[in-house]
Amino acid sequence: MDVRTGLIVVFCLTGLTWAQPVKYIDCGSTSGKVISVDINPCPSEPCQLHKGDSYSVNVTFTSNVDSDKSTAVVHGIIGGVPLPFPIPVPDGCRSGIQCPIKKGQNYNYQALLPVKSEYPSIKCVVEWELRDDDNKDLFCIKFPVQIVN
Repeated sequence: MDVRTGLIVVFCLTGLTWAQPVKYIDCGSTSGKVISVDINPCPSEPCQLHKGDSYSVNVTFTSNVDSDKSTAVVHGIIGGVPLPFPIPVPDGCRSGIQCPIKKGQNYNYQALLPVKSEYPSIKCVVEWELRDDDNKDLFCIKFPVQIVN
């Protein structure tokens, strides 16, 4: 294989692994400001989440406060009712964030969103919060998803 062919293959494979920016609504980030939200894989919106698969969720944000810890709380909102959507690691300090969190610094929160096989096939809105020491939102985002087989 010549060098040009090798480079084309590398660029194509790299493109397949990039996270996709998604449209989101800020639902009350009082202790921080969201810069971007990426979900991988999510080639189209609403993101189609396949049962039995896991998806990476990356949120880049700026903190407006100092905080020793951070805790993620995730809900699926169905018919206006928030239902708990458990994630494997709710501790934000074990999800790409170097704690303690410092006011004015940017952070890249990284988490996995597992979609259990027993979840119903349904459209819903995911509400993802990362809370500080005072239980206020470093970020709160909502984005639409569709759970499929």
